[in-house]
Amino acid sequence: MTSTCLKDLDAILTGDEFIIPTNKEIGAEVSGDIASQRCTYLCGNSLGPLAKRSRSLIEEELQVWATRAVEGHFNHPHHREWMDIANTVTPMLADLIGAKEREVACMGSLTANLHLMLSAFYKPTPSRYKILCESKAFPSDQYAFASQALFHGYDPKDAIVEVFPREGEYNLRVSDILDEIAKQGSAIALVIFSGVQYYTGQLFPMKVITRAAKEHGCLCGWDLAHAIGNVPMSLHEWDVDFAVWCSYKYLNSGPGGIGGLFVHEKWESTKTPQFAGWWGHDPSTRFEMPPMFSPIPGAQGFQQSNPSVFATVSLLGSLQVFKQVGMMQPLRERSVSLTARLEALLRQTGFYVSPDAAARYLPNDPPGFTIITPEEHESRGAQLSLLFLPPESEVMSSVLRHLKSAGVIGDERHPDVIRLTPAPLYNTAKDCERAAECIKQAFKAITKVN
Repeated sequence: MTSTCLKDLDAILTGDEFIIPTNKEIGAEVSGDIASQRCTYLCGNSLGPLAKRSRSLIEEELQVWATRAVEGHFNHPHHREWMDIANTVTPMLADLIGAKEREVACMGSLTANLHLMLSAFYKPTPSRYKILCESKAFPSDQYAFASQALFHGYDPKDAIVEVFPREGEYNLRVSDILDEIAKQGSAIALVIFSGVQYYTGQLFPMKVITRAAKEHGCLCGWDLAHAIGNVPMSLHEWDVDFAVWCSYKYLNSGPGGIGGLFVHEKWESTKTPQFAGWWGHDPSTRFEMPPMFSPIPGAQGFQQSNPSVFATVSLLGSLQVFKQVGMMQPLRERSVSLTARLEALLRQTGFYVSPDAAARYLPNDPPGFTIITPEEHESRGAQLSLLFLPPESEVMSSVLRHLKSAGVIGDERHPDVIRLTPAPLYNTAKDCERAAECIKQAFKAITKVN
């Protein structure tokens, strides 16, 4: 990381580019000066905080709506004409995922975009009809895969092939994924994984898996919900066929924020939208309302309706912060450092259990936790998933209550996991120290009660 990038990152943190709720606002059981201090927010893997620039941009657009009304589409006082509003974010989204601008569309929502991509790329035949994915993918993805298989007349139990961790392990071995591609490649129509697995936080080697899929004649797509804004990517160079994402996690666009998709430029002439909408029509004649659809070449031809201006400028405010610090590479270096710091502190609490020991845990063993996110920096993003022990006990719920009462915000995945994410744009080493100390105190309280 260059000194310039370090200076920019420090300036952002010092300048409080993001609005973090206070301890009082999130209901922490603290008093005095501590109540007015910002909470320890480690939940950017679920919902990123509000960027100050986003709030300002939304307020500007409200004023434009109030004073220009429909004229804001073509005559905007800040030169963000609404008819071209997606153009304000497309270049930065392309930079984040390593793509050309024509390969990216800011539109829709994650699952809706996934269905659009599956409709274009999942073309099963009697001999090649299977979809290969990770076990326990995010439920919405699982629902989409199964419904697409059913739509084409296939039984999801046969058509959907899931790769599972080995007995006693929490993460997928890359070799097992590659072996499954080699074993069933001639029958696999589509390989689609999460860039970063939502539950474990495992970062899959996208380049390696994509290459293996192509070697066996499979198409390859990615769900980047937990990867975009978290890890660097080069989708164009890696020859990824398509990808989809949401923007309310690491991109901090706000609850229900606008999604996006990627389509490699090699498909421009052959993968045209099956479910057309007017916003995917050639913008030079869009408002002439012609009867025949003429799609924009590339990913933007898949657009259907005009994007929400407020959702788009909310995303724009956060992306401006990304751009200020040089996008993903400097952020990734800071992320690796922060995540390693949090992991080291958690291991020093006195209640950490190794993954091997956790796999043999018995109901009467003392309370503890392990980390099911891979240890290797190259195999994870900013997230650490803590598995609390004994399994299916009250330990996780007790720790979560203690964290919230102390002003530390992560999120739970029942029955036993809490996810903690030191996001490099707004979290600090102090946040990591506070979270680890609160977990330590929570276990001390649990042990004392027991």
